[in-house]
Amino acid sequence: MSLGVYDWMGRLKARDEDAEQVVLAFEDVYEEGDMIKLRVPRTEAHYVVRMDDTMDEALVYMTKNELDFEIPFEERKKSYNPKSFTGKRHYLTCRPAEDYEIYGYRNLAKNGMDQHGDRGCYPHASANVETRGESVFAARNAIDGVVANRSHGSWPYESWGINKRQDAQMLLEFGRPVDFDQIVLWTRADFPHDNWWVEAELSFSDGTREIVKMEKSRKPHRFQIKRKNITWIRLGNLVQSDDPSPFPALTQIEVYGREPRL
Repeated sequence: MSLGVYDWMGRLKARDEDAEQVVLAFEDVYEEGDMIKLRVPRTEAHYVVRMDDTMDEALVYMTKNELDFEIPFEERKKSYNPKSFTGKRHYLTCRPAEDYEIYGYRNLAKNGMDQHGDRGCYPHASANVETRGESVFAARNAIDGVVANRSHGSWPYESWGINKRQDAQMLLEFGRPVDFDQIVLWTRADFPHDNWWVEAELSFSDGTREIVKMEKSRKPHRFQIKRKNITWIRLGNLVQSDDPSPFPALTQIEVYGREPRL
């Protein structure tokens, strides 16, 4: 495994490699165009990765040997902790996940290092609309593990925004089959700015569907929904309340379950 920091021309700034655990201490400032490159020896495998010391470790499933993570600046930085990727000392790590981490009961949807348009590192969120294309309303925000929902905009209030689209849909991909028994939706609750959804449809890769009901609330909406061998979930057919606000949004989706043992 290896972690490396490269500039916009592909020139190496710092790199560490190890078969058991990579620990990279990068002692310099990030500049626009810098990229963190992760290389792993095995695909179809789980890894625990830390892209920045201000971010949680991410338990991810890699279907590619390589992942390029672009350091966010300017508008793209607004959906991250403002302390992230700043200063002259940075701590990055990667290791294979342990069995107890892989097979324990957990939120299978969480991935704080998910990127817009990324494929090969899962879980991954995408959507057919993201308000004005702004990072603070990107689909990836709904799986980053941050559930602050009493405002909107920059971190920690980033969310998936639908730009008033009636046909908005979000796709959550796991990259492999998973089993779960509970889905949790944190709808954004910046009232009176926000509207809310009274109904939504969850469709699954096995062809089944569930209609869920919601209400005006800052608390999470918990649904006992059990499925096995699911590779993706789609959230759609979102029905707004009759409140005059045109701005419903999703702060977080959580999917609780276990990794099937082979």
